Amino acid sequence: MIRRFVTALSLGLLVVAGASGCGTGAPLSQALVDRARGQGAAPDLIYVVEIPGFELAEQSVGVVGDEGFGSFYVSPEGGQVELRVDRGTFGDALCAETPLAQAEPGSVVTCDHDEAGWYRSGGDRHEYVAVRGDHLIRLGGRTGEVDRAALKSAVAGARNAVGDGDGAGPSPADGGRPSGPIERGDLPTSGDGAPNNDVGAGG
Repeated sequence: MIRRFVTALSLGLLVVAGASGCGTGAPLSQALVDRARGQGAAPDLIYVVEIPGFELAEQSVGVVGDEGFGSFYVSPEGGQVELRVDRGTFGDALCAETPLAQAEPGSVVTCDHDEAGWYRSGGDRHEYVAVRGDHLIRLGGRTGEVDRAALKSAVAGARNAVGDGDGAGPSPADGGRPSGPIERGDLPTSGDGAPNNDVGAGG
């Protein structure tokens, strides 16, 4: 079941709204990935999407809930598209029962299941929910600011921003240190392994 999230991201919605046109439009930088991971976001839940006319609002990138990930994409006109990724399951029953985030109270949710996932609409809001393995990708906004085709294309092309998403790379918690042994060029391949300190004649 989809959980409701109370995070700093939702509290910063007005800040994002005032930052239209200040995004990068590029894939997540390593600094943004490190920031999200440092806040607790799981590497396999850190995603990026591409939406024509919208750019990533960098200040919105961060953790959602315990280990989920969230960000906003904004347009120069002030439109917003919200990305949320977290673990969970989804289905036809949940589609109709789960309220749309930020929709008008009492809005009836309608559902349409296609090859990209579940398209949901209610009031002036709509979103796509896609299932990837053990987690959900939710991408939504106002019907007057982004159309269904753009949401569908973006959620279908959503990709993990941390390599293969297995979290094998260095993280902020370990200071970026490699996990394996460091190769040293001064150790001989035979003998007792003591460093080779030969400096030659006159050394």
